[in-house]
Amino acid sequence: MAILLVLALVAANLPFVADRLLLLIPLKSEKSLIWHLFELMVLYFMVGGVSVLLERRLAPPHSQNWEFYAVTACLFLVFAFPGFIYRYLWRKR
Repeated sequence: MAILLVLALVAANLPFVADRLLLLIPLKSEKSLIWHLFELMVLYFMVGGVSVLLERRLAPPHSQNWEFYAVTACLFLVFAFPGFIYRYLWRKR
């Protein structure tokens, strides 16, 4: 469980630390906030996929309602807050 939370914390901050799109594609100009949000969404689903795979290894997966996904998405945004602060408020351009 702790490893999954650390993975989510690192994944949530990656878009704000790296200057490449999805850590693979170099960009000619700096990424905008829209690209950061897109990367956050992609990484949220990737971390969710890893968590489902881990859950399937331990037990049959539980079905989740929309409340679960709303709470985990908000938690992922909270995890991304340090990276956002670093990128837009703390770092000098």
